[in-house]
Amino acid sequence: MQIDQPLTEEEFKSIYSKVPRLAVEVIIKTPEGIVLTLRSIEPYKGTWHIPGGTVYYKETINEAIERVAKEELGVEVNIDRLLGYIEYPGEAKERGFGWPIGLAFLCTAKSGTLHGSEQGKTVGIFKELPENMIKEQKEFLKKIG
Repeated sequence: MQIDQPLTEEEFKSIYSKVPRLAVEVIIKTPEGIVLTLRSIEPYKGTWHIPGGTVYYKETINEAIERVAKEELGVEVNIDRLLGYIEYPGEAKERGFGWPIGLAFLCTAKSGTLHGSEQGKTVGIFKELPENMIKEQKEFLKKIG
């Protein structure tokens, strides 16, 4: 399911300068480790991260998870459970405005082949979290084990 970006860059900045942005985080753990992508775009360009994205208007949480998994990783997933949430005050420094709150879900890839996207072209699977990772995500993953 492909949903077009519902906001222009100007609308996005105007809205999310005033209120938090709801996002989903797709955490896929395999026997080899956790799946991360290397950001190809701002914010956090050149940093490893958990694939995730904004929940669009009239999109359910499950639909957002499925969309992000397909668009950013090329896979369909089973949604196993909610792990918690991640707040990103560091993004205000990166973007110069606002930050998201991401609902982090443990997922299992059920079909497809892992590959990157425009947002994160390189996919890696890590037993040990990389040094060059978004701080809030790294702290969250360490906390949940």
